[in-house]
Amino acid sequence: MPIATVNPANGETLKTYEAMDEEELERRLRLAEATFRTYRTTAFADRARLLNRAADLLDEDRAEIARVMTTEMGKPVRQARAEAAKCAKAMRWYAEHAPELLADERPAESDVKDSGASHALVRYRPLGPVLAVMPWNFPLWQVVRFAAPALMAGNVGLLKHASNVPQTALYLEDLFHRAGFSEGCFQTLLIGSGAVDEILRDERIKAATLTGSEPAGRAVASTAGEMVKKTVLELGGSDPFVVMPSADVDRAAEVAVTARVQNNGQSCIAAKRFIVHSDVYDRFTERFTEGMKALKVGDPLDEETQVGPLASEQGRADLEELVDDARRGGATVLCGGERPDGPGWYYPPTVLAGLGREMRIHREEAFGPVATLYRAADLDEAVLIANDSPFGLSSNVWTREAAEVDRFVRDLEAGGVYVNGMTASHPAFPFGGVKRSGYGRELSGHGIREFCNITTVWHGA
Repeated sequence: MPIATVNPANGETLKTYEAMDEEELERRLRLAEATFRTYRTTAFADRARLLNRAADLLDEDRAEIARVMTTEMGKPVRQARAEAAKCAKAMRWYAEHAPELLADERPAESDVKDSGASHALVRYRPLGPVLAVMPWNFPLWQVVRFAAPALMAGNVGLLKHASNVPQTALYLEDLFHRAGFSEGCFQTLLIGSGAVDEILRDERIKAATLTGSEPAGRAVASTAGEMVKKTVLELGGSDPFVVMPSADVDRAAEVAVTARVQNNGQSCIAAKRFIVHSDVYDRFTERFTEGMKALKVGDPLDEETQVGPLASEQGRADLEELVDDARRGGATVLCGGERPDGPGWYYPPTVLAGLGREMRIHREEAFGPVATLYRAADLDEAVLIANDSPFGLSSNVWTREAAEVDRFVRDLEAGGVYVNGMTASHPAFPFGGVKRSGYGRELSGHGIREFCNITTVWHGA
């Protein structure tokens, strides 16, 4: 895949970039290693000052970088501005909270004495240069949710971004440099995916984080395992959105539309499978389908657009194949389902009902504005359908019954359970999944400690 900006609204190639050669990659690896030796000893206050400055610059650049993101991957420009604002918020959150999240921990005095020590503590120390392999769908946020905690922990970062968002990738490097971080603290590597394995094998890289496809995650995890290096993986998702009879059905249907089509439906944590109790299935389906039909699809730079094009021609083709396979298997298309005429990689908001387990879309992630509807006879069947997926990123449940909430929290196989609302990431809460959605956590205290050397310090009596 070429490293290029190709506008998904019309297919026009706007900018192309040459991949960095081996000499430049070596220079950057040496710089990262050298920078870490000194950056690791900086005070939290100094790191926070730099990260807060980066947040201020990002706020100033918000309109400009939003247009870049929209032009590179097609998200509605209003959502792009919101993404930039969210990134600045996360930077400030980590700048404020990192000292307490990484403060020395003191074991219970009785345990210290029992160990034969005069005193002991647990200290969080940075690991070193971390390789971040990031996707195009949230080209700022995916990177910042790694970079902010990593930099505050004293690590340095090397970013291999998706090849279709090179301008955003270069902007991020420039942003941190303008904020005052040393050049080696955060570097963008303009390389193809084929170069990742060799870089990950380099002894100067101490850990890696990847957000992306399951095959990409398997490749990184395999190499990292061979090299005995820490990894965090956030892979695909096919999140359930369960609606029970006690729910506010109209509100659930309204939120369901946003939950499915946010970011043009290209979000790992977008709700994708809508599992509705039989008692309210017809009502929810009517409201939900009406909402999907009413969405404005069009130019993502238009302020009124709610759904823009998919990020790539191949992505649209993959989505079409899933819908066509379901249709051939007997699924009912309640709306959408047909590629529109004209330029750009658009696909309409689509609702499918009558799904069967043999259909590909039942097992695979639909990365675009396509929703699948399931009818559940009771809570037991709702849980069964929700868990009948290889993925386990997040989940949404709508009910006013406390006992049902307890059951869903206990039994849903997911990294998050959002009750009477849609899944959304926030710097204060851990983010990640189970099963084929990956392992490890980003954000919160859990995320900042993922790339730390958790060190026991023991003093004899």
